[in-house]
Amino acid sequence: MSNTVSACVTVFNESQNIRRCLDSVRWADEIVVIDSLSEDNTVAICKEYTDKVYEHEWLGYIGQKNLIRDRASCKWILFIDADEEVSPDLRDEIRDEFESGRCQAVSGYEFPRMVWYLGKWIRYGDWYPDHKLRLFQKAYGHCGGIEPHDHVVITAGEVKKLKHPLYHYTYDNLFDHLGTINRFSAISALESHKAGRRCGPTDLLIRPVIRFLRAYFIKRGFMDGYRGLVIAMAISFSTFVKYAKLWEMQLPDNRHRPDD
Repeated sequence: MSNTVSACVTVFNESQNIRRCLDSVRWADEIVVIDSLSEDNTVAICKEYTDKVYEHEWLGYIGQKNLIRDRASCKWILFIDADEEVSPDLRDEIRDEFESGRCQAVSGYEFPRMVWYLGKWIRYGDWYPDHKLRLFQKAYGHCGGIEPHDHVVITAGEVKKLKHPLYHYTYDNLFDHLGTINRFSAISALESHKAGRRCGPTDLLIRPVIRFLRAYFIKRGFMDGYRGLVIAMAISFSTFVKYAKLWEMQLPDNRHRPDD
């Protein structure tokens, strides 16, 4: 796999997570890190693993990933977040694809992401298998999407699914989860507002219910017990809050509208 894969990690104040993440990509030919001006010792830890550690102000989830993609020197890019970990089985599956030469027939790989939540792996509902396209040829892929939900866009060639998971240690606790819902819903609402999207009664009344039914019943979130119920309710609440914030931005006398 010589000079083949650049593991690209964007970080900010991730001293509690970053070692686990970087340990899981030691097999890569290159590790590249872009830190958005952390205030803890994240940068110092990253420099123990690679000399390709850069600092840059936050450009958003999409902008930051495209920036780190451009800094990478290998043919293949692996995007991984600081709170994620390449499982040993996924590592071996990726290495087998490259060592066998099967990678030459595709432009990218996607694989399931498994979330560790409140002390247990989540295996149902909206959170699993949650396939992510994270490994791709630099010449044929870049980061796109709508903030804060970035994803890799492949411009040519085929994408192959791998079997084994990427681990995601997404939230420390419910307080952390609710904080992320508040932050992400604000970003999503602002992006929708900029695009001219308006909130109507259906968005507030129907969409949250549909999201709960899908996560809890259709995708069998109930199989994860109480955690599945919490997740489905949180997804529904997040949907409601996002559209409520969009509705607030539509008010003619709204003095708290974020800057456009």
